[in-house]
Amino acid sequence: MEGKSEMIATWLKKHRLIYTGATRHPFILNIRDGSIDLSSFKRWLAQDYIFVRASVPFVASILLKAWKESDDSSDMDLILSGMAALNDEIAWFKSEASKWGVALHSVVPHKANLDYCRFLESVMSPDIEYAVAITAFWAIEAVYQESFAHCLEDGSRTPEELKETCQRWGNTGFGQFCRSLRNIANRHLEKASDDVLSKAEVILIRVLEHEVEFWNMCSGEI
Repeated sequence: MEGKSEMIATWLKKHRLIYTGATRHPFILNIRDGSIDLSSFKRWLAQDYIFVRASVPFVASILLKAWKESDDSSDMDLILSGMAALNDEIAWFKSEASKWGVALHSVVPHKANLDYCRFLESVMSPDIEYAVAITAFWAIEAVYQESFAHCLEDGSRTPEELKETCQRWGNTGFGQFCRSLRNIANRHLEKASDDVLSKAEVILIRVLEHEVEFWNMCSGEI
């Protein structure tokens, strides 16, 4: 049996089906094989802009939890770098939306997006332990990293006009950021009580479910 230090690996093995559903969704596979409907991409662009803005207070709440609960000051440094990246992301979304003719000011958030944003807000609660929140943060970032990196692998036929998007989350630097988040989460899960571990596992599953619903929305499936 694997030790607590490998909790995320244990959970990913246990919940492999939903994790694969989130990281190899048809929306992503259609980008990779070049068959993506550009209206689906524009829908993703508009809806994800809303989600990224909602992520700012979420990451800020994790920074606060790290300040209060972490035993390593480098945690705060990493989370702060994540917040800085969100600022760049928002600027990128605005630039991309202009390029694709998407009017961000008139976008109405879809139910799947609203549900995901409400979920983020629930994790911001002071009652949610740092180990649980950092697990959620890692999972949200890791799904994008693995998904978009898949679109850049050998054999992919990702359209030229979408390669910059894939590179934004699929690059090796972001991959290292995700690995560092995972290391932090594993370190805190190793010391967590059984109750906190149960909460973290449930949070991980809920992130993956929300990710699948988000991709479904982008594909026009819901």
